[in-house]
Amino acid sequence: MDSAKAQAGPKFTASENVKHFFVSNAVPIIFLGLSAAAIPLSGFSAGYLVQEMLTRLARNSFLVLSLLIPIMAGMGLNFGMVLGAMAGQIGLILVTDWSVVGIPGMILAAIISMPIAALLGLICGKLLNMAKGREMVTSYILGFFINGVYQFVVLYLFGVNGILSLPFTDKPLRIPITNPQLVLSRGYGIRNAINLTGIRRVLDNALPASLRFDFGSGPFTINIPIGTFILIGLFCFFIIWFRRTKLGQDMRAVGQDMAIADSAGIAVERTRVLAIVISTVLAAFGQIIFLQNIGTMNTYNSHEQTGMFSIAALLIGGATVSKASIANVFIGVTLFHLMFVVSPMAGKELIGQAQLGEYFRVFVSYGIIAVSLVLHAWKRMQERERARRGLRGEG
Repeated sequence: MDSAKAQAGPKFTASENVKHFFVSNAVPIIFLGLSAAAIPLSGFSAGYLVQEMLTRLARNSFLVLSLLIPIMAGMGLNFGMVLGAMAGQIGLILVTDWSVVGIPGMILAAIISMPIAALLGLICGKLLNMAKGREMVTSYILGFFINGVYQFVVLYLFGVNGILSLPFTDKPLRIPITNPQLVLSRGYGIRNAINLTGIRRVLDNALPASLRFDFGSGPFTINIPIGTFILIGLFCFFIIWFRRTKLGQDMRAVGQDMAIADSAGIAVERTRVLAIVISTVLAAFGQIIFLQNIGTMNTYNSHEQTGMFSIAALLIGGATVSKASIANVFIGVTLFHLMFVVSPMAGKELIGQAQLGEYFRVFVSYGIIAVSLVLHAWKRMQERERARRGLRGEG
């Protein structure tokens, strides 16, 4: 009798199950409530909000999806994805200088960024292996360091002239950029803003589609970036397939317990490095997709908030530092950017100042990470207590 009861597993009351559900999904529930309150205050129409969410899903989903593989390998939230974003921007600078436009320009930018992102991911993975248990803060600080290197390269090494000389020669050390619209007037350094006219929305408009709806006050038409969503869908299938591969199974084993994975013959450190390399390369592709949708690139700042906003969106979707799914990505991007759209106008309606909404957006993007980490620690304590009670047969 007792053995049959033990095999059936612990039983909990309905109230405990409801409490467990709310504890496990506290962050998305909070943001769903905030969005429901802010949407009527903002005054935006349903058509506008649907169009904005579709655009932002296409723009940001690939970047957020690139975070899933390191989480699967037990390395937490990869703040080092900004390294891949910088590699993607270098690829875009070069293809803009070479006047390669359209889908070929995007593909060439991805090809150029791939080895750069792989090298940076290799460096990042090696360093994170030296900082086991502190991967997130280490990758965050590494992003600042590589950002300094990136700023030096685009500010001093790109251009017609060079301010540095190669050792033992008088030849300038430079990466040639001949397009006068890219180079500063002094002859070296890339301008602060680059117009990506050649590849602006080429992926979004590759397969144009629009739908007409009758809702509320009247009909509205939304444009759907089919090409981008097809690519994102293929990426989702890749993640599902990858989890079933030998490498994917190794990453899951490493993420669950490194000691047991090592005892099973899995090369733990090599697997962790591969997870970061793959994530960094995918982040480079995601940044190219992001910037082709925007149409302009801020050379020195476009990449800086990539990691912060992507991680915040993933956490808002219900993910944790140890578990994340594809569904968390799309839920999080939708809720996070819905708040970004409606909060300024909601703040203006409440107190007459849209700036309140801007402050709230900054608070959300940084605060949600701290709140999610605290909730994650609290949920782990609740899960342990729940498991203990189940083993004791309580509930």
